[in-house]
Amino acid sequence: MRIGIVCPYDWEVPGGVREHVSGLAEALLEFGHEVSVIAPADDDAVLPSYVVSAGRAVPVPYNGSVARLAFGFMAVARVRRWLKDGDFDVLHVHEPAAPSLSLIACWAADGPIVATLHAAIPRSRALYAAQPILNSALEKISGRIAVAEAARSTLVAHLGGDAVLIPNGVNVRRYEKAEPLPGFPGQGGTIGFLGRMDEPRKGLHVLLAGFALLAAQRPDLRLLIAGRGDADEVLAQVPAAFRDRVVLLGLVSDEDRVRMLHSVDVFCAPNTGGESFGMVLVEAMSSGAPVVASDLDAFRQVLRGGEAGELFETGNPDDLAAAVAKLLDDPGLRARLAAGASVAVRDYDWSVIARDVLRVYQAVLPATGRVAVVR
Repeated sequence: MRIGIVCPYDWEVPGGVREHVSGLAEALLEFGHEVSVIAPADDDAVLPSYVVSAGRAVPVPYNGSVARLAFGFMAVARVRRWLKDGDFDVLHVHEPAAPSLSLIACWAADGPIVATLHAAIPRSRALYAAQPILNSALEKISGRIAVAEAARSTLVAHLGGDAVLIPNGVNVRRYEKAEPLPGFPGQGGTIGFLGRMDEPRKGLHVLLAGFALLAAQRPDLRLLIAGRGDADEVLAQVPAAFRDRVVLLGLVSDEDRVRMLHSVDVFCAPNTGGESFGMVLVEAMSSGAPVVASDLDAFRQVLRGGEAGELFETGNPDDLAAAVAKLLDDPGLRARLAAGASVAVRDYDWSVIARDVLRVYQAVLPATGRVAVVR
């Protein structure tokens, strides 16, 4: 099968949708299918062989964050050329409501189109106002996937219709084994955070407040942070006496991302909302890191109600500190949670998830033929 996949977000910036697209593409390639991905990226960027650049992305406020998207004459031309050259059996767009390549691809193509929705977006005037424009593209979609119930609810509320639930995937083997970073996790314990430091809904401010409470009682405890953001702004939120115990890695390579997860005693996901799944949890679970996470519906589902990780009251640094302390002081509990996570995460391995996606492709193929470019 010839499969075209559209990623709306900058390929060079780590994020849940990009990770999903790359994991799906690589799993489909392993199954023997022909796969091409188009994504925003600088023309001189080093990209996987299966990725085609649609041109440079620009920052756009979207869903409580600032996303790097591509939209304009160049993007339209490149999407159309990619569709023509690809001669795809099926087109798979991600986040088709975002003002980026997926929306362009829906406008530009006819034929079997599958869409995956990732985001849980609150009802907004902007989305309501744009609905007639969106509908002209989204009505072409013949198969719909939502990564979680929250994303499915967004689809029903804003765009109409329904979707099959297929969660995010992870290459479990990639995360299972790695050497920790030099000097970690250390004797005093290490808490880990992975995410955009400059995005409030990722909850780093909650973790920093909780860390300050823990650090006052645990003189050798450290906090290891990987992600995009201003290091000075982060450190300014930490009492001066504890700043030397906060290690900021900045953006990391895929290899160091895995090593970072093997460098912590407890991984913390303090997100405050807007999460439809919890990709970072699945990655941490695959690495064997015991997880402490906000009690969001999406996180609770991934962690099986607390069987595969410890949950704390969302936005409460005191409760976060108590949950982390509980794990740090109980190696047996950490081992049990890690074992539970190891079992739970098998449901999200790409060898399972990609087959579910293929079933959706196969369901839309008989009635619609190949993908064609609209003239």
